[in-house]
Amino acid sequence: MHDTNRPNILIIQADQHRADCIGAYGNTDVQTPHIDALAADGVRYANSFCPYPVCTPSRYSFLSGLYVRQHLGGSNHCTLPAGLSTFPQILRTAGYHTKAVGKMHLTPTYADVGFDELILAEQNGVGRYDDDYHRWLRQQGQGYYVDLLDQESEYRTDAPAEYWQHVGALESDLDEEHHSTTWIAEQAMDELQTWQDGGHLLMASFIKPHHPFDPPAPWSQMYDPQALELLPGYTAEPLPQDLTYSRGYFPYDEMTETKIRRAMAYYYATISQIDHHVGRMTSLLKAEGLYDNTLILYNSDHGDYMGYHHLLLKGNHMYEPLIRVPLVVKYPGQLQAGSVSDALVNTIDCAPTLLTQAGCDVPAVMPGLDLAVSPQRALLFAESGRGRAYMVRSQTHKLLFCSDDTNSQYFDLTSDPYEQQNLYRDPDHQGDIASMKIALASWALFDAPYPVHADEAAPIISAANAQPSNAGHREEIYAYFAAKMKEKLAP
Repeated sequence: MHDTNRPNILIIQADQHRADCIGAYGNTDVQTPHIDALAADGVRYANSFCPYPVCTPSRYSFLSGLYVRQHLGGSNHCTLPAGLSTFPQILRTAGYHTKAVGKMHLTPTYADVGFDELILAEQNGVGRYDDDYHRWLRQQGQGYYVDLLDQESEYRTDAPAEYWQHVGALESDLDEEHHSTTWIAEQAMDELQTWQDGGHLLMASFIKPHHPFDPPAPWSQMYDPQALELLPGYTAEPLPQDLTYSRGYFPYDEMTETKIRRAMAYYYATISQIDHHVGRMTSLLKAEGLYDNTLILYNSDHGDYMGYHHLLLKGNHMYEPLIRVPLVVKYPGQLQAGSVSDALVNTIDCAPTLLTQAGCDVPAVMPGLDLAVSPQRALLFAESGRGRAYMVRSQTHKLLFCSDDTNSQYFDLTSDPYEQQNLYRDPDHQGDIASMKIALASWALFDAPYPVHADEAAPIISAANAQPSNAGHREEIYAYFAAKMKEKLAP
């Protein structure tokens, strides 16, 4: 029996969700009534940033409360080093039942990072050949055409013209029942239906709205691309400094407004589909009398340019739509309901906040702040590329400091909120830039790239569905989906 005095914790995590693509964040086109309702019952953090705009590094920072250079998870194929605490691990030790469903992006796939149970739906790397979702798709006789085209290079080389023409924004070949968003939501609902008291942690982690932008019908018809308002920061063509930095997964200089609008429509559809299931979860908690005693946190691992500077996806400078992420926290008892915090907050603040709310001690090594007590920091830091670039951000200014200094940029966000006027070499700003560099130097030795820790043999959870990497199943699952793709791509 769990401690009924302890709150339940429900984490709903999206992937690649740009912060201003939520109604509560001011977007009047996208329909997110259930996330908006969480914001009305909780706190919306207007200046929330991820520490590293790549999936696994950011997720490991969320779990461990550490910056990426502390946990050494600087790629999508990495392992949290043994001995590092995570908030699920601490909660489990304290008596919580801990479970995660959906995308976790761990190495090994079922690595023990503190969850009693992992029911997984992965997308990138070998995880898709290990997980529960793709095993289920096989049992159902389903393929996964659009996602495999987008995620696996061996198929992408033979992708039809429509994939490139529509920048991966295609209606899913899966019906709604078999789509990953629905499957993940069903696993979450199954778990929530077992809750009867306090002391539960559930992390429901969605693959979407990460590309490919492939909502199933009828969600795919929800938005008219031509009726949408282009997002703030859109430009009619890419800026020269962005093309110099990276040409883009879908080449920026071949991008068009039509392509971006289509991507927006499908991106919004996948967000609204997630929002629908957020509503199902919260309705169930209310019906069971558990809502008041449940902390609900909605966030994302990183954002998406989605037209900003004429860019799409990620992989360029740490501009606001990429590094800023949604963060909504509905505290137990609806503490501070309906409030908005303008404080500079970081994903690393989530772990100490959740532990404090659960009555657990926060390890001294976690540098994050408690979100519930209006955290105050003058500067916020982020990085990308393991030393390629760093961000130092105040409430009004932003330094993007690159190892190749010709790419460095500095912006006055008050007069230039969309980061189009680079003041890095402006004589009037050299004093402030130098101060930010000094602060960065005290935060990290930015001239020393650190290793990525990866251990395929790290401990995994003890559960029947958690297959070790040497179990021989990957080849079988791979062959099944390869055959399905061959059928689909056949002339």
